[in-house]
Amino acid sequence: MEATPAIEVTELACAYEDHKVLEGVSFKVRAAEIFFIVGGTGVGKTTLLRNMVGLAAPVHGEVRFKGRSFTGADPAERREMLKTFGLSFQGGALWTSLTLSENIALPLEEYTRLPADEIARIAAFRLSQVGLAGFEHYYPSEISGGMRKRAGLARALALDPSIVFFDEPSAGLDPVTARNLDRLILQIRDTFATTIVIVSHDVDSILGIADRLIMLDTATRGIIAEGPPAALIAGPADPKVVEFLTRRTIRSA
Repeated sequence: MEATPAIEVTELACAYEDHKVLEGVSFKVRAAEIFFIVGGTGVGKTTLLRNMVGLAAPVHGEVRFKGRSFTGADPAERREMLKTFGLSFQGGALWTSLTLSENIALPLEEYTRLPADEIARIAAFRLSQVGLAGFEHYYPSEISGGMRKRAGLARALALDPSIVFFDEPSAGLDPVTARNLDRLILQIRDTFATTIVIVSHDVDSILGIADRLIMLDTATRGIIAEGPPAALIAGPADPKVVEFLTRRTIRSA
């Protein structure tokens, strides 16, 4: 009997005002899976992510986390569900006026009643997990872009989430720093059995750490491929998929 998916998206349609970006999007993410949402610029990757986590409301369709409806939940239920996942945005999205420790403390202050000293201890631990021990009192402007990405991950992990969402984690990073971040994401998944969903167009990252992916397409406004990257490259697939994953143009006969 198949286990309940960590995430289940059913017939989701997403739009900006009157412009429909995606429609009929359905897929499942397994527990402890590293799952990528990929595609070229403007296909709706971040739009889909925003609709999945409640930052935007879908036109119709449903998102379920561990069998519980998120889109159909009342505000109190949704708040409880929000505690179970973390978000890591492009650039880290850290508050520039707060130290790294204070940034990580924000979700703990919002969703728990822990005392200040315990929150500070957790913040220090999360920073140490991502290789930033000793940087608790630094401000975002005082560290590098790669360090800000890692600090954003530390904040996403603050509430010990079972699911973490990333929006273009390697954007703006040099190749070495990007691969180090990939290894850190793998370590988090392997250590804590965390389910990880990543929006990305970084092919090296996709081929390096993805268990499975979906690829979105502007022409269909939906999914044109789903599966492990290697299988999609090796098997019969839409030429757009192979071209995206191999960086080589596929010409039809």
